Amino acid sequence: MSNYEAIILTFEGEVATIQFNRPEKKNCMSPTLHKNMVHAVEEVRAAKSKVLVITGINDTFCAGMDLELCFLEPFDDPEKMEEINKDVFGWFKAIKDFPAVTIAKVNGWCFGGGMELAGICDIAIVANESIWGLSEVNFGIFPGGGTTWSYAHNMPARKKALYYALTADTFTGAEAEALGYATKSVPLADLDAETQKVVDMLVTKGRIVLTKTKEVYEKVIWMDFPTAIDYEMAKLWELSRETNDDWVRTALASFKKREFKPGTQTYKLVNDV
Repeated sequence: MSNYEAIILTFEGEVATIQFNRPEKKNCMSPTLHKNMVHAVEEVRAAKSKVLVITGINDTFCAGMDLELCFLEPFDDPEKMEEINKDVFGWFKAIKDFPAVTIAKVNGWCFGGGMELAGICDIAIVANESIWGLSEVNFGIFPGGGTTWSYAHNMPARKKALYYALTADTFTGAEAEALGYATKSVPLADLDAETQKVVDMLVTKGRIVLTKTKEVYEKVIWMDFPTAIDYEMAKLWELSRETNDDWVRTALASFKKREFKPGTQTYKLVNDV
């Protein structure tokens, strides 16, 4: 366990967990929390973890930015605002492009910047009872700093997305799944077990192949089909080279002997760790 003021970072095998730890402010993101996250994300990267779970302590995931500490107090200090923004967008961008699989475990309140974070994680396992919202219009601005990008990419139905951004109406975790924002929604009592089930599936896969799968998805989603074919094949042979062709030499060789079923089982590659 590493020592941070506003978060708790723990490691268990190939899995890292970050908990936001500001219960007095419903785990809102303060300048200190942002600095903590900059360093924690790099610590997880250096550890070469396969999975990073992000959640909050008690009954809250993250209620967004700490409006007083991140906006009101430093507003007339441009250098301070620049420093805060550098930290915020630095670790947000790092999470979006992170080599490990990122899981948002949304256990409660999830607003504004918390919704942005849940949206840029690869997977979101959420409690049915969690409450979500984009409250920015309530104090005279629109969802900014990547939050509009996040909700627009996670709620594909335009009229649904704009409804919540324009009205600041809230919705539940169960509704977040229906809207496309959550991977899976379960009762709060089952949240830990459901998240662990997903983690257990992921850690059986190779670290390099998980990273490449994410990289290829993020690129080809913007490509036309012929370009995607060329890119995907190039990345496949790149992966093959980096893992000493394990997928052929060991996995497919094992399949030929009927030692495992690739449709339902995982073969741990020798050089993909």
